[in-house]
Amino acid sequence: MPHAVSLARRLLAAGLIVSVLPAVVFAQGSCGGARAGTPACDTTPAKLPFAPAPWKTVALDHFSIQATDYKREAAYYATLMGWKMRSDDGTKAVMDIGDIGSAVIRGGYVAPPPPVLSAADSAARAARGGGRGGAARAPARVSWDSFCWVIAPWDAKKVEAELRKRGLNPIADNDGKFESFHVKDPDGFDVQLSNDANVKARKASPATAALPAPAPWESTGWRTDWLDHISFGVSNYKESAAFYMALLGWKSTGDEGSQNELEIGDVGNIIVRGGNPNALAAGAPPAPRRASMGHVSFGFSPWDTDKVKAELDKRGLTGRPDIGRPGDIHEATALYKSYHTTTPDGFDLQISNATKANRTVR
Repeated sequence: MPHAVSLARRLLAAGLIVSVLPAVVFAQGSCGGARAGTPACDTTPAKLPFAPAPWKTVALDHFSIQATDYKREAAYYATLMGWKMRSDDGTKAVMDIGDIGSAVIRGGYVAPPPPVLSAADSAARAARGGGRGGAARAPARVSWDSFCWVIAPWDAKKVEAELRKRGLNPIADNDGKFESFHVKDPDGFDVQLSNDANVKARKASPATAALPAPAPWESTGWRTDWLDHISFGVSNYKESAAFYMALLGWKSTGDEGSQNELEIGDVGNIIVRGGNPNALAAGAPPAPRRASMGHVSFGFSPWDTDKVKAELDKRGLTGRPDIGRPGDIHEATALYKSYHTTTPDGFDLQISNATKANRTVR
């Protein structure tokens, strides 16, 4: 999903786009075309909920994932994405995501019952082919339910005091040299802030543990290089974006009217989407409070569009093309290229050509 706003600003500064700017800028959200500039697509950002915290995000410590079959999920990521096994204690696997951070994959997930759809909703979903980029997917048996970010400077007592000052009720979670606090975002999503002890430990020793389950296929040899983006669905994207900007120092690339893409320092990007409060009819109740990582996209290099698809096909995996706008993935003007595929437990995983060096190409 491209960073259209960043790209458009750079092209505009160079005098390279004029009339095509709206089509580029609004390609990803739902506020393009006739909806642009309407009250429901008001791009006024929310005010910060509190004073910016005196630290910044410097690394990803880990994603927290709960799956029905954590061993099978771990083997999938190892052989498809090149993630390395660090440990397996029989209840969870800890994996290195290249040099990006870690994934802690736990077992025991019980999927909620699927929503009951009306006949009209079912017909509309069938007509759309189940969603962007491909057919309907089975209900996920996995949840990416938390993330932990390394912040600097770190002083546990000062961090706790600053969090309490902002009314965030931090809960300590320490393990040896690793120190951290859990807080909740506006939707109650678990956010963890930590020191860099785990980052140092990963650099000090390679991850060499055996896979917890048989490899599902021959390794692709791919290496995950970059956190392209997290697709983060929330009840009020303006409020949530402001929260993360104030708490973790993330920077907005621009409010589109239905979403706001934030740069997580030099770590990657997150697209906060859903629930523009200005779109509510007078007297209508706000959306239910919930937040989730709908999909996560990782970049790797070198990228070859057809070879990537061939490797997915060879393993019987879906490969739904996504260039961040309508069009064919082979278009010369498609700077961003990616495929969505699905993990064994049903998570929507995206792989792309995005890297730290070209993050604004999106």
